[in-house]
Amino acid sequence: MKFRVLAIAVSLGLLGFASAQTLRYFSWEPNITEQTNALIQQFEAAHPGVKVQFEADPPNQYWPKMSALAAAHKLPDVFYMSSGYIDEWQSNGLLADLQPFTKSVDWSQYFTGVLSTARFPHGASGDLYAVPIDWVGPVLYYNKDAFDKAGVPYPSAGWTWNDFLDAAKKLTVRDASGKVTQWGFWAYGRYAHIEPWIFQNDGHVLNAARTRIQVDANAKAAMQFLTDLVNVEKVAPTPKLMSGVNQQDVFPQGLAAMWVDGSWNIANNRKIIGDKFHWDIAMVPRGPAASSDTAYTWPDMMAVSATSKNKELAWEFVQFMTGTARPADTYLAGTVPFAKATEETVLKNDAALQPAHESQLLDIGKLPSRTTFTPKWSEWRGYSAAGGGGMNGELDKVFNGQESLADAIASFTSYGNQVLARVYPNP
Repeated sequence: MKFRVLAIAVSLGLLGFASAQTLRYFSWEPNITEQTNALIQQFEAAHPGVKVQFEADPPNQYWPKMSALAAAHKLPDVFYMSSGYIDEWQSNGLLADLQPFTKSVDWSQYFTGVLSTARFPHGASGDLYAVPIDWVGPVLYYNKDAFDKAGVPYPSAGWTWNDFLDAAKKLTVRDASGKVTQWGFWAYGRYAHIEPWIFQNDGHVLNAARTRIQVDANAKAAMQFLTDLVNVEKVAPTPKLMSGVNQQDVFPQGLAAMWVDGSWNIANNRKIIGDKFHWDIAMVPRGPAASSDTAYTWPDMMAVSATSKNKELAWEFVQFMTGTARPADTYLAGTVPFAKATEETVLKNDAALQPAHESQLLDIGKLPSRTTFTPKWSEWRGYSAAGGGGMNGELDKVFNGQESLADAIASFTSYGNQVLARVYPNP
């Protein structure tokens, strides 16, 4: 009898071992490793026999590592995915289609506007290949003290480009020698500096199929407006003039009274500005060609490998990690949690902090959203610092007075379409 009990016990032990499942999970947020491990322990406790192996690397190490793992067919089950790379990774068959697992999801609890970035084909009806963790979008940062000193009303709903230009002129301050001590605005060729203006003028950089660069008249008008702010109106500095300053520090150092860039810069602003001056955020002004507002928003996401042998379990883990279980204080300031309830907690926690209108992000999140992300986006867009190649570098030349806008558009269109032709030989 004892032998039989022992045999049953051994048998059950072997079954338990056989049923144990392991998920490999990689992220680019090593700064929240302790909180992530706590969440993993909660998930493991709710899923007896499941073990999650977690690794985190900073972004500059994460992507080379992930690219190498993809080439070796050794991707982890679950991993962080960027809006800038998802088109390429999906088109290469590296991501699992998560659509079959979504039937019971109550999407009303989430900011679903950013889901289009993770759907293929892009739009509301495409299949889902990743789930947002949080999302961001460019906003207009403005120095309230500078506005008050110049007697300029704060940006408001309905602000036009003419209103913006008028404010930028009054906010550009020169000393007795004519040297600018405060610029009205700051911009260079970076994607988060340019595309918000294009989309707010109902402009397009890509053709309808997103297979070629095809800059339309509204997009050209937006880039011309920005070019004139620098080279004609002289209310914004050239990128060359700001070369000794980190681009994200120009506004918080008080060198420019307005700036358009990603909402994630709220964190850097709080760190550098402190209580030196009062500042806030607003919607990017709408251009003359647009009849309604269009946002430029995109998420950071979690994806499941197409080769994962535990896709259903991986999906459960993704849902857990992108839902309300993750604490509000683990999100970088200015990044909006995908779960609406978590963002409500963020706003309560930030009530006494600048910007006063952080809730403006929620209004932006309700708007139709547009992006320029494609396979090879980082290459043709010039996703790098000022002076880089692609669209970024060409627009820097324009702002520096080294090239006409027409020549720049022709140049980055030709180069970008050579890049895209490697992905889409037949547009």
